[in-house]
Amino acid sequence: MKIIFFDIDGTLICGGSELMSESTKEAIRIARANGHICMINTGRTKRLVGENLTGQVEFDGLLLGCGTEIEYHGKQLMHKTFSMEESKAILAAMKKYHVDAVLEGSREDYAPRGEEVFTETFRHMAREIENRKYDRYANAPGNYDKLYAYAETPAGMDGMKHDLSEILDFIDREQGFYEIVPKGYSKATAIRYITDYLKIPMEDTVAIGDSNNDLPMLKYAHTSIAMGNSSKQVLETADYITTDVDKDGIWNALKWLGVLDK
Repeated sequence: MKIIFFDIDGTLICGGSELMSESTKEAIRIARANGHICMINTGRTKRLVGENLTGQVEFDGLLLGCGTEIEYHGKQLMHKTFSMEESKAILAAMKKYHVDAVLEGSREDYAPRGEEVFTETFRHMAREIENRKYDRYANAPGNYDKLYAYAETPAGMDGMKHDLSEILDFIDREQGFYEIVPKGYSKATAIRYITDYLKIPMEDTVAIGDSNNDLPMLKYAHTSIAMGNSSKQVLETADYITTDVDKDGIWNALKWLGVLDK
């Protein structure tokens, strides 16, 4: 029996779409029918992993927000949220260094408005922020798990790192964007938690991903598979490279793994 961890964006679905291909859904159905455990392991928080996605095919569990929340068969096993003190320190540093961010929580997301916005990139996102009905920063402390942040200059994020490196880890998503998570949490720690909980040996773990925030789980799992459309670092890390997400990448990955064979 294998336990297989799937990233979402660029792995299960193409960018800009919330629909899995028929071959992806069928591959997951067959793998589970053959006794293997299939779990989502994503940077998305629960709010962004809705039934539109999980309703397409059944998974055994969800590892959410880069390891900050874990569910198994609908039961929440753990959830890490920034404390009030940590939240206020983060917001103060963002103001100090002119960093904008969407603060991502399990139930709500929070975004800057008006004078809270420091960057042109986020000013251009004003309509999107309204359309997505993000809550205001004032309601964020104590209610969010991670950040998707942007700084117009490297100095802005360098300042954040200098002030908050004891409580935060920073994942470079390129072009000024960073995924920021509580210190010590990642897709790899999520795998460690659930495999300890289920008492599954590491040699049975498989991770499939495409982007730099997948690197911790790809390096941690016994077997790592990169989508054909992966970043350069992911392609260099993986044990096997499958085809692109829109070219039956998941089907071909699970076929290579042998979990589709009866």
